[in-house]
Amino acid sequence: MSKRILITGAGSGLGKGTALGLAKNGHYVIAAVHQWEQKTALLEEVKSQGVSDNIEVIKVDVLDPIDRKKAWSYDIDILVNNAGIGETGPVSEIDVDLLRKVMEVNTFGTLEFTQPFVKKMVEKGQGKVFFLSSMAGVSTYPFLAPYNASKHALEAIAQCMRDEVKDLGVTVATINPGAFRTGFNDRMYDAVDQWFDEGKNYTPHKPIADIQDLIASDEGQADPEIMIQGMVDVIPQDNHKFRTMLPAETEEWCKNYQKEQWELEVRTK
Repeated sequence: MSKRILITGAGSGLGKGTALGLAKNGHYVIAAVHQWEQKTALLEEVKSQGVSDNIEVIKVDVLDPIDRKKAWSYDIDILVNNAGIGETGPVSEIDVDLLRKVMEVNTFGTLEFTQPFVKKMVEKGQGKVFFLSSMAGVSTYPFLAPYNASKHALEAIAQCMRDEVKDLGVTVATINPGAFRTGFNDRMYDAVDQWFDEGKNYTPHKPIADIQDLIASDEGQADPEIMIQGMVDVIPQDNHKFRTMLPAETEEWCKNYQKEQWELEVRTK
């Protein structure tokens, strides 16, 4: 059965691929992009792929009141909160305003954007909300604290909302991508280079560079088509797991990571 689906962050990466994939499968997609330039580019791709009848492209910055009001006017079956940003750097030295910025978009802005849709879904007695979390929502990496914190908070919001609205006809779920070659991880790990100064910061630079080389490398990231297909498959389904994480080996790694946190010991000497 065809669904009306609004997906944010559809101007690039997983969001764009998923919007196009859902449209190809016959669903009506409101593809929300962050910038006007992305709308132009996506419309060209929509036309070239022959899915113009199934996709409407709108501009939505989840922090912009005008954009939000426009988005809230749509009647949808499924909301996919895919938009997000990231910052990196040692959490003991990073400017807390950078962390606030990430939390504002990924957590507070996402929740504020979601609430009116949930209200309409409750009034109808049906609807579904996806929060695009991450493997970073259930695990941590050094120098990724702003992103980790925002996604951990989003996980808590999703789980609470799930339990609060399930008897009101609304389904809530998360999608938790691992590391994929979309450019997002590369740019996120580039961000620390904007302010980190080996001559002023006390954190050694080499561990930061090592993480950059690992997470933002081709070898450290999987083909995004794996995640795009997983999202295209799960989003319209009536029955599925609360959490969808891909690749499978990432899910296994995260489960082991969580178990290890209960067994770790700290020593002062």
